[in-house]
Amino acid sequence: MAPRRIIVLGCAGAGKTTFARRLSQKLGASLVCLDDHWRSEWGPDDLPAFRQLVIQAHAEETWVSDGNFATATFDLRLPRADLIVWMERPRWLCLWRAAQRTRRPGEPHQGRDLWKVLRFIWGFHRKNRPMIERLRMEIAPLVAVVHLTSDAESDRFLHGLVD
Repeated sequence: MAPRRIIVLGCAGAGKTTFARRLSQKLGASLVCLDDHWRSEWGPDDLPAFRQLVIQAHAEETWVSDGNFATATFDLRLPRADLIVWMERPRWLCLWRAAQRTRRPGEPHQGRDLWKVLRFIWGFHRKNRPMIERLRMEIAPLVAVVHLTSDAESDRFLHGLVD
């Protein structure tokens, strides 16, 4: 039986949103993109409003949740998850994809934030990944984890899901 509630994690530029979109379509599940719920003008005082949006977005029985936001949302999302998918891509590819997406028309990730994103990607495996893994293990150590290291692996995973 295919999982019903899946969290997709990974570095910026790893392909989380593209994969999550394809996965949600394959499963017929709602897609929850955390980047769409967090407003760029928000700060720490807006965290309760964000968390309420996250609770509402994950209220359904079937969903694919795209995004890390570990310290702000893992306690809300992980206990309900059936599966965690880690998008494992090389740093150079994440950097390239992040830079390229700022050129697409209508892209919410703007070029003015590019240096901030590139710095985030550069330090992700040293800073963010260990924190994400620590929280994952504290909150939901028994939730299954799949690591997808290439687009071909991602395609095989999607094709292997039960229809």
